[in-house]
Amino acid sequence: MSWNPDTYLAFASERTRPAADLLARVALDKPQWIADLGCGPGNSTALLAGCWPSATVEGVDSSPEMIARARESGVHADWQVHDIAAWNPDRSYDLVFSNATYQWLPDHRALLPRLMRHVAKGGVFAFQVPNNQNAPSHAAMRETAADGPWAAKLKNVRGVFVETPSAYYDILAPHASARAGSIDIWTTDYLHVLEGEDAVFRWVSGTGLRPYLDALAPDERDAFTAQYKARLNAAYPRRADGRTLLPFARLFAIARV
Repeated sequence: MSWNPDTYLAFASERTRPAADLLARVALDKPQWIADLGCGPGNSTALLAGCWPSATVEGVDSSPEMIARARESGVHADWQVHDIAAWNPDRSYDLVFSNATYQWLPDHRALLPRLMRHVAKGGVFAFQVPNNQNAPSHAAMRETAADGPWAAKLKNVRGVFVETPSAYYDILAPHASARAGSIDIWTTDYLHVLEGEDAVFRWVSGTGLRPYLDALAPDERDAFTAQYKARLNAAYPRRADGRTLLPFARLFAIARV
């Protein structure tokens, strides 16, 4: 799947805020080794490096474009292009952190325990994923995909994989410390106030829409975009002040090993 750092960073502050909210609940004193999985252009990695400047921080992402932008960010980190589904380092980490990445990877019941094996004793496994797969933005995406001449081409487009909070507890608890309070799971509903025309379309263009656009030829992409925008603008009307409100749910989880 292709990624455009400029499109993603058009809403950099909104996309970084959940990473900061997750980091605020990570109770670690002086971690020495940190991995940021799905680091993108380095916005979440910057938070980690700033919080613990003496730590060795690794930023890992499957997109060469994202890693190239991360290397330009000035953040002191070891940047790596790597598929997280196959990530298998030869060392342990005090913190394995991820902001809005695991939703792209299937089978969390197998994936998360495997990743947790790389957390050192007393360390923390922390992640955040969007929890808005049933929001109008994504429902309209699926409806547009199913309604046009591209339906067959988009039938098996890459999906989003998110479990319920209780399912994540069941996944994480057997691999976490037995001490009370070792698991912390919560959800947050953000209300993003977006500026400009087609604001919600521009938002999803940097993330959830990528698999659909990548699967289409240029002429199909234009027609798909026009139909999708019409649905989005009906679901998220621009207000009298010119702004558009985008409710956005996210799920957070922290497990101490």
